[in-house]
Amino acid sequence: MLRTLLFYILFYLWSLIAILLALPLSLLGADYIHSCAILWGRICLKLAGLRLQIHGQQNIPAEGPAIYVSNHQSNFDIPILYAGLPIQFRWMAKQELFRVPFFGLAMKRCGYIPIDRSDRRKAMHSLNEAAQKINAGTSVIIFPEGTRTADGQVQDFKKGALIIAAKAQVPVIPVAITGSYQVQPKGTWLVKKKPLKLTIFPAIATDNLKVSDVEELTRTIHRQIAEAVQGETEHAK
Repeated sequence: MLRTLLFYILFYLWSLIAILLALPLSLLGADYIHSCAILWGRICLKLAGLRLQIHGQQNIPAEGPAIYVSNHQSNFDIPILYAGLPIQFRWMAKQELFRVPFFGLAMKRCGYIPIDRSDRRKAMHSLNEAAQKINAGTSVIIFPEGTRTADGQVQDFKKGALIIAAKAQVPVIPVAITGSYQVQPKGTWLVKKKPLKLTIFPAIATDNLKVSDVEELTRTIHRQIAEAVQGETEHAK
């Protein structure tokens, strides 16, 4: 418990410092904020005493944008993806986060895309905005489950990520996070020291993807990520 308390003290202090650094850096461009966020993510994991194994880095495209589709196990998934994907990308995040003081302002200046889930029309507008950013050369990360898992299993995927892919016609890269749920399950505040793993799968081309193909491809990606998570969970027992 003492280790968890120490982590939170250092985490909030470091996060405040990172945000205060990011805001003036935003005057130089959104990419500078994201570089600061990568450093933030790496240090957050170190503060928690966590080590991250990364597999499949060779599957990250050398150039051009992509859509990264990841499962969502805990709050640590954010620093995991910053630390494990050394590229420029933007988040699609629920609109409520953009109202958090300082943090929300940093997200806006970094070019992250808010999603209003309470309104279908606004949600579709968010998908169109994401497709436009991708076409302009920006990679995007999406948690298609919509929220953190409550039991460690990969929940059903919403089709938004693949609808964006159909609109933008860029590769989709499945990403599996394992160990994060064991570090901090949803609804708890204790932080446990467990191994973390980030697996980056080969890109899936979407050049000819039609909206009618979205549902089947969503199921395929869900199965790929769920099998990876289940395999790592059984191996850890």
